Amino acid sequence: MSILLLGKDGQVGWQLQRSLAPHGEVNACGRNQCDLANPTQIRSLVRDQRPKIIVNATAYTAVDKAESDTDMAWRINAEAPAVLAEEAARLGALLIHYSTDYVFDGTKRSAYVETDPTSPQSVYGASKLAGEEAIRAVGGKSLIFRTSWVFGARGSNFVKTILRLAREQATLNVVDDQVGSPTPAALIATVTGVVLAMHRHRAEASPSVYGQPEKKTENEIYHLAAARPVSWCKFARTIVELAGQMPGFALRLKPDAIRAILTAEYPTPARRPANSRLDCTRLETDFGLQMPDWQPYLERMLQLLALKQNGY
Repeated sequence: MSILLLGKDGQVGWQLQRSLAPHGEVNACGRNQCDLANPTQIRSLVRDQRPKIIVNATAYTAVDKAESDTDMAWRINAEAPAVLAEEAARLGALLIHYSTDYVFDGTKRSAYVETDPTSPQSVYGASKLAGEEAIRAVGGKSLIFRTSWVFGARGSNFVKTILRLAREQATLNVVDDQVGSPTPAALIATVTGVVLAMHRHRAEASPSVYGQPEKKTENEIYHLAAARPVSWCKFARTIVELAGQMPGFALRLKPDAIRAILTAEYPTPARRPANSRLDCTRLETDFGLQMPDWQPYLERMLQLLALKQNGY
């Protein structure tokens, strides 16, 4: 089974290299191998590799920059998934793609389910939704995972930003009226591997449902996020509290010196959803899973970063 992984150097892509390995031969590509802003390169790569599974772990994730860099955000988040979906359908391959809580406007009082109306409030959210819609319009075999607040030891993320600021500053203001579930990149990769295994098993057991390569099949969208939503402020306080208990982090900032503020006090070019909670019941029910708490993953990430800083 040949697997083409795009975005190998990102937070999720890095973890996927391990979780996909048991499922076949993984050809992991980064930006140097394929520029997702170039449709010709995408088509050429897929046609050369002829994979059975395509995993797209790339995205334009600079949320605020996307407001002024609209063309590039749209090319990577909307047009590239459309090309991948077309090429996957031509090969009869399964496309796995990752989307975001930003497809919603964040005004719902409870957690969002997959069938809730979408209403993105930013260029980033709109481009990611367009990518989803393009994949579904092609009609091939696909799995789309919407996730939120991704963090991991590799790449840039909120955790690393807070650690940097905690070394530099004795006080910090963090938004407290935006709520979501910090989701470990490792969890996303692990769940992807589990779902892929079960998806393949069901396809083999029920070919009439999943169809032959030339036939269209249903596109599936699942919400994938860790349990226990928190605000950005509470997440920041937890990061600083845990890091402060470990050797290797020389922090000036203390948890109680992190001040909770409103979104209105911290204006940004892109509007963020106030409610980013994703209901994962469908994913848990369909695949016998239970989404774990994010904190043990955060603790492990901090341990790894501490070891790295101490030269291990």
